[in-house]
Parts: sequence; structure tokens; C-alpha cells
Amino acid sequence: SYRVIVEYAGNGKFKNKLGDVSTGLVDVSRLGYGISAGDDAIWVCLPYLNNAGDQIAITWWGDPPNYDVTATLDYCKQAVPWICQSYGGDPERVILTGFSRGAIACNYIGLHDDEIAQLWCGFVAYSHYDGVKRWPYPDSDSESARRRLQRLAGRPQFICSESSGGIESTRQWLESTGVEGRFTFVETGFRNHNDAWLLRPSVARAKLRRWIEQF
Repeated sequence: SYRVIVEYAGNGKFKNKLGDVSTGLVDVSRLGYGISAGDDAIWVCLPYLNNAGDQIAITWWGDPPNYDVTATLDYCKQAVPWICQSYGGDPERVILTGFSRGAIACNYIGLHDDEIAQLWCGFVAYSHYDGVKRWPYPDSDSESARRRLQRLAGRPQFICSESSGGIESTRQWLESTGVEGRFTFVETGFRNHNDAWLLRPSVARAKLRRWIEQF
């Protein structure tokens, strides 16, 4: 059986002065490949869905202004067990990862309720973190994020960012919640706001690949 890496993409319609671009679609995701080096793992990139559940949500999840996450949650709850049953994934070794919007999704979606929270053995959040900043969707406030974080129940999280400021703001927020956890904090060493850093050799990538071996 195989380790399973479930990935969520960043927001679409994004471009910055460094030339970083994100479409918000599943086919631009690279974290799972960079983490696994393409070996000994099943890597799947799941979509965020609109309220009706029949189209991919390019930005955030669901449709504005209410951003209903129900369809996205239901899809994930069905997809992950099916992948394990159909392709030899180990349900005890399913890791959730994401970049930017996907990093927020590690807790916002991955710990949204008790049922979905039970799917994961660990989390890799790259650039942003649920609860550190208020966003334009329901329950993005700090207290709601703290309640979701309680569902982590001691499972490990690898939290990384392209800047030391991003790391420290997340560390400080986590300390403020009073929720104890097995958190690993790492700065990537690359300034770009994209997930291509994991395709290049680096100290941060080596640390992440060692971290993932615990599963």
C-alpha cells in the first residue's frame, strides 16, 4: 500500500511582479510531486467546487458571497476513501497539503468538521495559514480557526513560507490559540509565491522529505 498525498491549489486569477501565476486549477499543482519525488506515493490534486458542485471554484470555495464549502467537503470525503480502495492507498497514511489558498485549506477544509478531520495523518501548509488573517468568506476569523485547530488532535504539521515574516506570524498565532501541536516551521529560501521551489534542491526540501518519512 502507498502513502497518499492530497493537494489543494492556490487561488486563481493571481499574478505578481515576479511573474508568479496561479490559475486555481488542479493541473498547476506541484507540491505533491516535489514532496514525493514521484516515488512510493499516490498524489492527487482535488478541486474546490462551486455551490452546486458541478464546476471548479477558481477562487476560494463555493460561490460568493456566502462561499458555501459543502460541495468541496463532500467531494473530498468521497474521493479520498475511493482512491485508497481503488489504487492501494493506505488510509492510515494520507497527508493533506496545499499552497497559498491550499495552505489555508489544510485547516479550513481539512479540519472543517469531525468527519473530514479523521482522514489525515499529517499536513503540509505552504504560504499562509488558517486564522492568521481575515479573508472574504465565512468563519475566517481567528476564533473559528482556533475551533477547527482543536480537531488537529496532536497530528504533525509542516508549516513553511517564502519569508521569515510569514513563519513568525503563524507561529505567534498558534501560540495565542493555546492549542498544543507538533508544528515544524521552515523558511523555503525562495522568494517566489509559487510551489515550484519543491522542484529544486534546497535545505527546506530536504527537511520536508525527511519529515514525510514518519508516515
